[in-house]
Amino acid sequence: MVAGTIEIDGKRFVVLPQREYEQLMSRRASGEDSDLPPLPKPLANGNFDAVAYSRASLARKLILDRRASNLSQAELARRAGVRVETLNRIERCKLTPSVATVEKLDRAMKRAGR
Repeated sequence: MVAGTIEIDGKRFVVLPQREYEQLMSRRASGEDSDLPPLPKPLANGNFDAVAYSRASLARKLILDRRASNLSQAELARRAGVRVETLNRIERCKLTPSVATVEKLDRAMKRAGR
């Protein structure tokens, strides 16, 4: 997603291309995002489990970017040089990937235009 921020009257706004905005709104209206892994609920003290939150955040971003690039899990895994099972576990919040794996996925997504 290509986005920027501007400030008007002390309020920050996100600016993104209209096509991307329309895709987000369409996805929201269709409930397409409802199949994303949920973010964890806060603990009793108001904090979040850091590992669970980072897994869910990464999974959600990866899924959305992969979909926006029209890549299947198998195709992204192939392009990144990781096993499809590994990518599947990352997207289901069952695995915390290594830094090297995240870098491979990031490079593959950038080459795909995301």
